[in-house]
Amino acid sequence: MVILFANNTHAQQVKIGVFDEQQILPLMPGIERVDSLMKIFATDSLAAEYDVLLADYKLKDSLLKRDTAAPNSIAPALKQKRIEEINNLKGRVLSWQQYQNEKYQTKQRQYLAPYLQKIYDALQTVINEQKYTYILKPDAIFWANQSDELALRVLGKLKIPLSKELEERVKAVTTPATAPKTQPKTTPKH
Repeated sequence: MVILFANNTHAQQVKIGVFDEQQILPLMPGIERVDSLMKIFATDSLAAEYDVLLADYKLKDSLLKRDTAAPNSIAPALKQKRIEEINNLKGRVLSWQQYQNEKYQTKQRQYLAPYLQKIYDALQTVINEQKYTYILKPDAIFWANQSDELALRVLGKLKIPLSKELEERVKAVTTPATAPKTQPKTTPKH
């Protein structure tokens, strides 16, 4: 979507575009590899880390219960230290979902960075060529019509394989319009 504002006194144009990289990201060649890497990360790293944390919590909790079953079997200072350690582990287990989500998103951003960099480089080229003043994200606008003009222009710059329909839409936006041929004026004969 493009909105032009013209100020007659300064003859300055403001060209605003709407762009969302999420329209293009799924079309990037090799992007499916990120899903595979994220599944591996979730099982090999996050699940393994959780298993170790939970096992550590269970072991220390059971040792404390065993050691405190008999009166005077453990010094009060040591007992307090173990209780604090167990509570810390319990807190980590209980907040695991949030921790896992943060780690997952960080790793996902790391894997997506090269793809996003290509998209943003192509977007910058489009911005420079088309002389956009502002680029907004669709979720920041409530009044705009949905438009994918910038996304199509960026796809044209990326030169990645696209479906026939998408290819045609890209060509329609990126191919310069040719002026219609005009017929020479003829004067009617009397």
